Amino acid sequence: MKRNLASGLALLLSITTLAFAAKAIEETAAVIDENEVMAPIFEVDPFWPQPLPNHWVLGSVVGVGIDASDNVYIIHRQAPLDRRTEIGAAQDPPTSECCSPAPYVLIFNPEGALIDSWGGPGEGYSWPASNHGISIDPFGNVWIGGNGNGDGHVLKFTKDGRFLAQYGTPGTDVGSTSTEHFGRPAKISFDADNDEVYIADGYRNKRVAVVDLNTGAIKRFWGAYGNVPSDENTGRYDPNAPLIQQFRSPVHCAEPTADGLVYVCDRPNDRIQVFRKDGTFVAEKRIAPMTLGDGSTWDIAFSRDPDQQYMYLADGKNMKVYVMERESLEVLTSFGDGGRQPGLFFAVHSIATDSEGNIYTTETYEGKRVQKFLFMGVGEVAAGDQGAPWPAGEKIGG
Repeated sequence: MKRNLASGLALLLSITTLAFAAKAIEETAAVIDENEVMAPIFEVDPFWPQPLPNHWVLGSVVGVGIDASDNVYIIHRQAPLDRRTEIGAAQDPPTSECCSPAPYVLIFNPEGALIDSWGGPGEGYSWPASNHGISIDPFGNVWIGGNGNGDGHVLKFTKDGRFLAQYGTPGTDVGSTSTEHFGRPAKISFDADNDEVYIADGYRNKRVAVVDLNTGAIKRFWGAYGNVPSDENTGRYDPNAPLIQQFRSPVHCAEPTADGLVYVCDRPNDRIQVFRKDGTFVAEKRIAPMTLGDGSTWDIAFSRDPDQQYMYLADGKNMKVYVMERESLEVLTSFGDGGRQPGLFFAVHSIATDSEGNIYTTETYEGKRVQKFLFMGVGEVAAGDQGAPWPAGEKIGG
């Protein structure tokens, strides 16, 4: 009888232990599920791009565009390169074998090999005092803006660097209601169906300007909430103050979508505003609203599915890329962090996607590089910050 009682107690204890274990597993699984979301998955390609020739180095990389063949165009600034520590070979006399500034525009194939380079001052046009942004139009032409003092224009070139047109006049400071000139434009995007160009205008002006693709004529423009843009000094951003009714400078991106919307980066105000293409305000989303200084909303790119379901937002101040559900503006996850290893960022400035869904980013200030993030499909990812999206089975550090 004692043996049977002991066996019964042991069986009861085992059943109870298993029940507790099962409950613990269920609770753990629930926590995991709550901390995961379905979203696009990316892995950094640490070997992209391939090494540059001629001892070339990049300065602050302030634009990235993708053409119809998935070639990657970047534009950088030579001025921030340090003469003593970075470009000794370019000094007179040279102080070292390496290095020299790369040409302003570099073009890579999808594998990361450099296939062309050009850019800089030339006959018939004014190269920007501070070039900013590079975009490829539906005809394969290359558009470049400029955010330096006096940059009141945009430039258009063929893909191999032959000058085509200059729209606007450098040194013309006429403000955000001008129908002839721009005010230090930041980024250029295209609506192929309507032969229109969207210009985030920009570092001096505080508006979105819509331009005829073929003539460069300004067709319409608007400010925050669809208001007539104002150039008044609104002071510094205060996260605890009511949202202002105008953009602050810079208006850093204006991205049209296939379903008739335009997503605008109001960078210093830490917000994205959404409009219809006629300038009618639709919605807004604040991103990391306690971010001061440079702000959180730097550039936007969309996933390449027909519905453009996902939106990727570069946040140069907080050193990350947000993965968002485009229509709801919900932040699903983010990747990156501050650092110089692959998959990390120092001032991630511009972002673009290719036809395969891969992401390309550039870094300004001391970041001075371009990175490629491979699209690995849609699956479960961490709902919060993922850190560096290192290739599966690998990690940074020990």
